[in-house]
Amino acid sequence: MRYQTMEGFGGAFTDAAGFVFSKMSNEQQDELLRMYFSPEQMNYRMVRIPIDSCDFSTHMYTADDDKEDTEFLNFSFQDVEAYLLPLLDRAEAYCKRKLPIMLSPWSPPAYMKTNHNRKEGGNLKKEYYSLWARYLCRYIKEYTDRGYHIQRLSIQNEPKAVQPWDSCVYSAGDEQTFIRDFLVPEMKKNNLSHIELFIWDHNKERAFERACDVMSDQTEELVAGVAFHWYSGDHFDALSLILEKFPDKKLILSESCLEFSRFGKDDQTVNAGRLAHDMIGNLNHGMSGFYDWNILLDEKGGPNHTGNYCDAPFLYHGETKKLEERFVLRYYWHFTHFIQPGAVRIAATCYTSFLDVTAWENPDHSIAVIILNRSSSDLPYVLRISGRLVKFTAKASSIITAVIKE
Repeated sequence: MRYQTMEGFGGAFTDAAGFVFSKMSNEQQDELLRMYFSPEQMNYRMVRIPIDSCDFSTHMYTADDDKEDTEFLNFSFQDVEAYLLPLLDRAEAYCKRKLPIMLSPWSPPAYMKTNHNRKEGGNLKKEYYSLWARYLCRYIKEYTDRGYHIQRLSIQNEPKAVQPWDSCVYSAGDEQTFIRDFLVPEMKKNNLSHIELFIWDHNKERAFERACDVMSDQTEELVAGVAFHWYSGDHFDALSLILEKFPDKKLILSESCLEFSRFGKDDQTVNAGRLAHDMIGNLNHGMSGFYDWNILLDEKGGPNHTGNYCDAPFLYHGETKKLEERFVLRYYWHFTHFIQPGAVRIAATCYTSFLDVTAWENPDHSIAVIILNRSSSDLPYVLRISGRLVKFTAKASSIITAVIKE
């Protein structure tokens, strides 16, 4: 049995990541870029970037906060140019190619919202739907005019969450109306119809319900797929349900990390296992693209303008000038390195729930089988493919990849 095709893996370039990157030595910067973007290492292919500030910014900002400036004459990328674009430029110089970018807004400017605040949720006022659509297109054009490749746009990061940082609430009806009647027509005017639109961009438990509600009319043909986050538990069947009802839509994990407010900073093996379990479950239920959250943070898990500190695959210690590689990096490496862009998932079964397994056939016809042992005991198993048998032992709390070549 053959299932979805893998587009690739990537991570988020935030203001925080760019700020910390600027503090590192050239050698450390090269080390980080090599690990993420070298085909011999993690082979990242794409990046996600917030529109304006998010919690992982040093301060809140917008490109144009002037209520009277409806033509965006004062539109400025000054904050984006400070740390984010230098990181993006260095990454593209290392890769020697343009990186496909997913843009995601955390909040419209405060004056467009019912609560007059970038923070604490609030809604986009109906009278500003048109201007916000124009703002998003202006933002995209600012990137494309500078030579960057914008591949996709999500409508709103976490539209169900009222957060003490940049956030905005959309109902399914709000999202549907905004896409159908305002955003898509404005994108057509600006020759941006090639950019993929993704809905939801929030946790899995309501992803199927949201997909059904937003894509209940002609909006379905305007949407490329559903973006989702990991924070609320497995809910893997929600992904399968989306594909059953909308088989032509893409499923993209757009954000995943461990918050230090919920998970111990020192429980690295357990935490890495949690994320790997989620990765395998998502892959086995139709995910075709993955963006990790911040690619780099400081030793506290920031900077973050509201103190929402999180883990990242790399943490940089400012006082000691040490670049720390976290366990999750090596766990993720098994997926991003061995599952090549264009790989197709193939069926796999397993004898115990203590082992998580996913199998992929790569474009070079090699087969990668990734096995995660989340238990505290070594577990024996036999890998059987087309009548051939190989005995293995999965060490306790470990991840392993078997590659089969003809």
